[in-house]
Amino acid sequence: MTLATGNVLPIALALHRFLGASGPIVAENGGVIYWPQGTGGTVERRADRRLALRAWRAIRAAGIPARRLFTDRWRESEVALEQDVSLAALRRAVRGIPVTVESTGYAIHLLERGVGKLPSLARALERIGLAPGDCVILGDGDNDVAMLRAAGFGVSFPSASRAARAAARYVTHADYSAGFEEGLKESGLLP
Repeated sequence: MTLATGNVLPIALALHRFLGASGPIVAENGGVIYWPQGTGGTVERRADRRLALRAWRAIRAAGIPARRLFTDRWRESEVALEQDVSLAALRRAVRGIPVTVESTGYAIHLLERGVGKLPSLARALERIGLAPGDCVILGDGDNDVAMLRAAGFGVSFPSASRAARAAARYVTHADYSAGFEEGLKESGLLP
């Protein structure tokens, strides 16, 4: 099992270990790939956080009252903001800086342009002999749409973004862990 998340690596790593997963972890919306090796592992940074920090400074200079997430202190490749500011205003403030401003429904992420979950997931899967089309992929945010479209079987949830639900092959009836289990059963991975 491989995890791909917008969350920070320490949280993803804890979940990875809790689930007994053995595959790589794509964290921070593709900005980081963790390659497990024994009791440790290696981290590949796929985005330059300095660009995200430059965008953050431009947002502050524009007077936008954005706030960084508590977990932003552990980010290595991006900056994550609370959802309570205008995406349009943020995008205007960072015009000319090569970053993507993306809302996931939980946070707003500032990440080097061209980096994302799908390209990093494809890289991680290639190393273990797979491609996204070989996989069941579950996602709930706009940042999951490309992965859901590339999946062999894409699953989303009733509480997911409209775009994620539209991109999925199957939308569960239940949310959270019950929806996760339902999606895996519908995909054929669980009996």
